[in-house]
Parts: sequence; structure tokens; C-alpha cells
Amino acid sequence: MNSNLAIFDFDGTITKHDSFIYFIQFYKGRMSFILGLIVLFPLLLLYKLGLITNSSAKELVLTYYFKDDPLKSFQKKCDSFGENIIPAITKPEAIKTIYNHLSKGHRVIIVTASAENWLFFWCKNMGIELIATQLEVKNGLLTGKISGKNCYGNEKVQRLRDYLNLNEYSEIFAYGDSKGDIPLLELANHKYYKTF
Repeated sequence: MNSNLAIFDFDGTITKHDSFIYFIQFYKGRMSFILGLIVLFPLLLLYKLGLITNSSAKELVLTYYFKDDPLKSFQKKCDSFGENIIPAITKPEAIKTIYNHLSKGHRVIIVTASAENWLFFWCKNMGIELIATQLEVKNGLLTGKISGKNCYGNEKVQRLRDYLNLNEYSEIFAYGDSKGDIPLLELANHKYYKTF
């Protein structure tokens, strides 16, 4: 058996609020963010009513704010967000728990529906692994679409199983805060829901 495994959702579990919202404001500015919310409101209402899926809603937002943006400049901004903004929006108790797992030699992995781009720098700095939603890129430009599936709900479990062999771990800790994390929590010996 390897060392124990600790799995964390990111948004709302480690952070105080959804990092996607923070990132859009950081990337586009507050006024452009608000204007986008006004334009997208009818479509987001359909999502709230359960008439369109989580993935569809996310792609609508991604397309509106990021379609045709060059990946190179986008990633540079993502790294800046990871360095300067994410540390300010994390929950101290969540960070303390991550460090506690690391100090015990546990393998720590973030499994999140957020895009890999704006979490990669922060995770690398923390010394933890990342499984996240991938954004589609064509000819060096963001398309506004998701590459593959949105890393949400059961997809979190599938992505984790594709990434490693869960049978190698005698103790699995999982932390989440929403219904999209329930399948992930069910994998664990130690489940923590809305702990922080």
C-alpha cells in the first residue's frame, strides 16, 4: 500500500466562493463581468431551473468571456491569478488541512470542475496534484468549449480512477461541499462535507 490519499474539491471547499467568478472579474474587469451577467442571465436562469446542464451553462459562460482569446496570454493571466488572487480567497482551515496531509506523507489531489488553467500555478506552488476541466484550444485560441467532459459529479470519480489505482490506498480522505462532490465522497473511508 502507498501512503494515504486525500482528495479535495476546490470551489467552496478550499475557497470562500467560486474561483470561476473571481477569475472572470480578474481577467475581464468588474464592469465587463457585470455586463456579461446581464447578457447571460436568461440562459443562467435556465440552468438554475434545471433546463440546461452544468456543462452547457459553463460553456455558455466560457464562450461569452473567453472565445478566440489566445491561449498564451490567457495562461499568463491564469498564472498571475494563481499567484496573486487564489491565496487571498482560500479558507485558512482548508489550507491547514492540506498541509497536515502533506506533512504526513499523504498524496493530495484536487479534483475540480474548474479549469486547469487558472489552478495549475497555485497547485504546483502548493506541491499538490490537479485533476480539472480542460478547455478546448484550436490554432492557439480558446474556443469557449470544454475539451472532453466537465469534471463534475460522476466525472470526478471517472477522472480520478483513470488517473490512479484507488486500491493502492488503505485510507482515503475526501473533502467536498456540494452535490457534485457526493460521488467523490462516496469513494472515501473518511468523508468531510462542508467541513471548513
